[in-house]
Amino acid sequence: MNLLAALLMVQAAAAQTFEVAAIKPGTAELGSSSGVTSETGRISARNVTLKHCIRSAYDIPEARILGGPKWIDEDRYDIDAKAPGPAGDHEMMLMLRSLLTDRFQLAFHRETRTLPGYALVVGKRGLTAKRSAPGSASRSNSTRRTIDAAGCNMDCMARKLSEVLHLPVANLTAIEGEFDFSLAFTPVDLQATVPPGGDAPGTSIFAAVEEQLGLKLEARKVPTEVLVIDHAEKASPN
Repeated sequence: MNLLAALLMVQAAAAQTFEVAAIKPGTAELGSSSGVTSETGRISARNVTLKHCIRSAYDIPEARILGGPKWIDEDRYDIDAKAPGPAGDHEMMLMLRSLLTDRFQLAFHRETRTLPGYALVVGKRGLTAKRSAPGSASRSNSTRRTIDAAGCNMDCMARKLSEVLHLPVANLTAIEGEFDFSLAFTPVDLQATVPPGGDAPGTSIFAAVEEQLGLKLEARKVPTEVLVIDHAEKASPN
């Protein structure tokens, strides 16, 4: 390998690494919102699990992340990181991958499996979500009852629904572009606990998707790429 090639490899590696990154145990109360927000050159994650970070870094729903120790879906972290320059979303996610490998010792492999899940399609009324303003930053926050996202395309929405349903959701809408989504629903377990004579169980995720977004979830089996975790370690706080 000549000197120029070696220099280019060092520069490429540096370009995919945060200049500064802080990881601390999350302090939010149980049930608080969680999410990853990015802007040019910076990323901020609040109340996130390692599995949530893997989802963001590798653009894959949590329902398709398999294996690994139990704590990857339980322990919460706050992460703040700064790139060495004005990096966009794609570059930021590459840096997040490097951070997960370095600080969590993350190792995995990919497989394709046919799994029960849902197809996200356009409903009878048509999409009602608002298109995002040009150049707006992407962001998302979720609770047990809501999904709030901006600068989110249909693949992104399918991922978020997959997190709620704990099953794969495939985007079959054929709709391009980014949208602002706001979805409110009642979790299945809370619907099942309504006492006799009590209030109505609320809006299911299926009804909410159709009524509030103009989309629809159809049950079906889909070939699904999954990410299987081979190794992970808890990150030591800064």
